[in-house]
Amino acid sequence: MELPKKFTDSLISLPEMDLAAFLRVHAAGEKVTSLRINPNKIKERDTTEKILGELATNGYSRVPWTTDGYYLAERPSFTFDPYFHAGAYYVQEASSMFLEQVLRQACDLATPLKVLDLCAAPGGKSTLLQSLISPNSLLVSNEVIKTRAALLGDNITKWGAANVVVTNNDPRDFGRLPGFFDVMVVDAPCSGSGLFRREPEAISEWSEENVILCSQRQQRILADALPALKEGGILIYATCSYSREEDEEIMDWLQANFDLENIPVPLQPDWHIVKTAAEGYRFYPDKVQGEGFFITCFRRKSGEEYNAKKQRDTLTAVSKKDREKVIPWLQNSDGIFMMEHQGEVLLFPEMMQSAVSVLQQHLYLRKAGVKAGQLAAKELIPDHQLAMSPLVAGNVQKVELTREQALRYLRKEDPDVAVAIKGWALMQYGGMSLGWAKVLPNRINNYYPKELRILKEIQA
Repeated sequence: MELPKKFTDSLISLPEMDLAAFLRVHAAGEKVTSLRINPNKIKERDTTEKILGELATNGYSRVPWTTDGYYLAERPSFTFDPYFHAGAYYVQEASSMFLEQVLRQACDLATPLKVLDLCAAPGGKSTLLQSLISPNSLLVSNEVIKTRAALLGDNITKWGAANVVVTNNDPRDFGRLPGFFDVMVVDAPCSGSGLFRREPEAISEWSEENVILCSQRQQRILADALPALKEGGILIYATCSYSREEDEEIMDWLQANFDLENIPVPLQPDWHIVKTAAEGYRFYPDKVQGEGFFITCFRRKSGEEYNAKKQRDTLTAVSKKDREKVIPWLQNSDGIFMMEHQGEVLLFPEMMQSAVSVLQQHLYLRKAGVKAGQLAAKELIPDHQLAMSPLVAGNVQKVELTREQALRYLRKEDPDVAVAIKGWALMQYGGMSLGWAKVLPNRINNYYPKELRILKEIQA
């Protein structure tokens, strides 16, 4: 791996940079693999150990700055792990999991919060945020690029949470919601130098000019979105770049142009995270078991509070007759708002109703809560989102599959399993749901979404 000289020259003056060690770790080409267990779906330590044991035949260890994060000794084929498709875990870079420490330090996570993840795809930070906030909180996960917003929606579906709205908007669109959010996370598009070890192909795209362009873009994104953060609200800014222009200089620009207070985050010495002169935090791959990362946190000292009284409720509740079609599919319908939208039923906590109505009037919503299914004349045709959600009733029919059967199901093939039931059933692996099938007298109709199916063949 040959790094551009202008890039390595730019590193020399960075805080606590050991350039020789930095270059050695890049030359070694070591790959660090890490994941986070999904606490929505896995409550027992035994289940976590079972999943990690199947994945990490050569061992695993904890990521020290996050609750549910683990390193794997080597990278398995996640594509061929049914637990991956069941949303049992999310494969996420370990350094970025430090977001948990920042959020815990800056916020009272027991209180209801409205959180915006502004540049959210593919969903690593959003799934982490959702795991940390209370059930009565709302997470808005936004992605400006349409194709990436689709991937974000799929990953949120897999995670199974009902208190998330996925939007597909430009940052400036959030200026229509002054003072709406309690927390704003901006993991900004950047020059990507922190990921060179993991993605060597990105090296050819690096240039001093691109660093400046990224810095200007980051300023525009922040300036456009910050009005949506209320007074007292928390801004968390992050990049996967080493460049001062995208890190400390953005911190300086924020404090010079907005009424913000930098918030410190306590560090453990054995984490080997580097604190900059201000309260910014750098991750170097020769010092931590992870990739390059930068993160900082601010509290907004002045700003607006959103006036919800001006907004009308635009959501259509499901009729009483149609509610009766939905309730048997749910574990518990108490506190759940059922929204009818184009013949489909969406489910989310009742406390989100007014917020979703506001968001619907000002933004493009790609996904809101959990889609229960399509309303038919006499029944609800269940949706894949419901299959992946903890909201689904515990007494629905289930079919436990072997690994080979599960992979056939995930390819949208006949799972080739004999069952003595008929009708809708959840296909499961290790007790975790993969999706729906309809059992008929002489066959099983596979309802796994076509766009999610496994296309790769297992290598012999």
